[in-house]
Amino acid sequence: MRLVLIHPNYHSGGAEIAGNWPPAWVAYLAGPLKAAGYTDIHFIDAMTHDIGEAELHARIAALEPDIVGATSITPSIYKAERALEIARAAAPGAVTVLGGVHATFMYKQVLSEAPHIDAIVRGEGEEVFLDFVRAVEDGRWQTARKAIKGIAYTQGSEIIATPAAPTVKDLDAITPDWSILDWEKYIYIPLNTRLAIPSLARGCPFTCSFCSQWKFWRDYRVRDPQKVVDEIEDLVNNHSVGFFILADEEPTINKKKFTEFCEELIRRGLPDRVKWGINTRVTDIQRDKDMLGLWRQAGLVHISLGTEAAAQMKLDLFNKETKVEENKEAIRLLREADIFTEAQFIVGLDNETEETLEETYRFARDWNPDLANWTMYTPWPFTPLFQELRDQVEVFDFEKYNFVTPIMKPEAMDRATLLDRVMANYRRFYMIKALFHYPWRGRGFRRKYLLGCLRAFAKAGFARTFYDLGKVGYWGPQSKEKVDFQFDETRQIAEAQMADWDAMADRKRRAAERKASVRDQIKAEKARVAGQGAADAGVPRLNQTTPAQ
Repeated sequence: MRLVLIHPNYHSGGAEIAGNWPPAWVAYLAGPLKAAGYTDIHFIDAMTHDIGEAELHARIAALEPDIVGATSITPSIYKAERALEIARAAAPGAVTVLGGVHATFMYKQVLSEAPHIDAIVRGEGEEVFLDFVRAVEDGRWQTARKAIKGIAYTQGSEIIATPAAPTVKDLDAITPDWSILDWEKYIYIPLNTRLAIPSLARGCPFTCSFCSQWKFWRDYRVRDPQKVVDEIEDLVNNHSVGFFILADEEPTINKKKFTEFCEELIRRGLPDRVKWGINTRVTDIQRDKDMLGLWRQAGLVHISLGTEAAAQMKLDLFNKETKVEENKEAIRLLREADIFTEAQFIVGLDNETEETLEETYRFARDWNPDLANWTMYTPWPFTPLFQELRDQVEVFDFEKYNFVTPIMKPEAMDRATLLDRVMANYRRFYMIKALFHYPWRGRGFRRKYLLGCLRAFAKAGFARTFYDLGKVGYWGPQSKEKVDFQFDETRQIAEAQMADWDAMADRKRRAAERKASVRDQIKAEKARVAGQGAADAGVPRLNQTTPAQ
């Protein structure tokens, strides 16, 4: 049984400016497959190696696979569909399968527009994909596929989704196979070292309206910190990784586990050999301000904060549960702990104006993070906020849903002006940092890291890959009238399929609604009884004698 796994060749000028990101999904899939005896696995990272369609066809044909699999987030969905179409032509007898967050919730649209895809794996892939591979090997793929939980496929003219598979309960039983990656290509530009993206936990207990991760993973689960450090030690010893970023949405949620993770890194002497970064919330920074020294001692040097928006109105819309003033305090605390800070601003909602964009710049200057990013609001079609704003969404070309293209059009400005004002924020912020901040902040690691970040921005800027500027034809304020985002207006939207996808947050919400309903019923009954008692006390009964007048 030969398997070929493909990472689609998609580029957008976003996170790539910091380097080539190793596709962790293939390591976490390959580990359980190899443990089950499926060792003939080949990985084609078409994105990192920029593999064109002709070369992809040739490589698949030469391998003669039995199964070809790919993954996709929303912006890479068309590239993933095309990769599997090429696989069908190159290996007609192979079974084609797609996984990832977009296909999980949009499987009807994907299977409708890409009939060359035989099946979709919905949700976490380790256990579902293994069941799928066994069914193909045993010849049960066509006859018993309804028994495979967590997949979707086409049968005649009907699209069928089997019941959702349970989430992976024992994450510690998964041993990823990181050797499947070509490590020479995965370089983190700020430190010019190899980069890895392991995970400490899956899921998130928060339900930010613009995010799909809490819905995709369904349950929040934390791995054994020692197992995670085992994995990191293997990455350092056997693959020369010098920097890692935890893939978690918010690894600091579980304070006990995160502290154990830091302490284990220190115990093994790993902070001298590898540095790392995370994303987290400002509230966790304030909660754990006494632990920041331990974090830094453990090698944590970079924290990206979901400050999201400068206007409190927007924070409330996003359901972030944070206050604007907390952002500045969190950045100050991290600066004092010698941890680099990156502030993330979401821009481009319908109420965005030139004034609100200027406000985000003023906040960035006032808060003084080491780095700042202005991210275009991207309404994933399977998030709560998309459902609320759907009437305002005009673009359904998913390839542009990449956080750098203005999908939403604000009422007060056109998209080109929005892009121009965001670029103005970048130019001003980083010009000041380049002249007055980065070169003068210490002589050791801090200065090296900051200048490395500046080098990454400069490299992407000169290559015109940053923010897809070269593709859309933006060269500065003088060119904004000629900017062309090249939206494919023939693309249409289909409904997301989430009715069978029960997340932990959904269950908690329903339980809370049930409790509230019961409380309301009890209150109503008590009020009714009390009212009836009052009425009985004031109204003569039929057998009572009325006093004489």
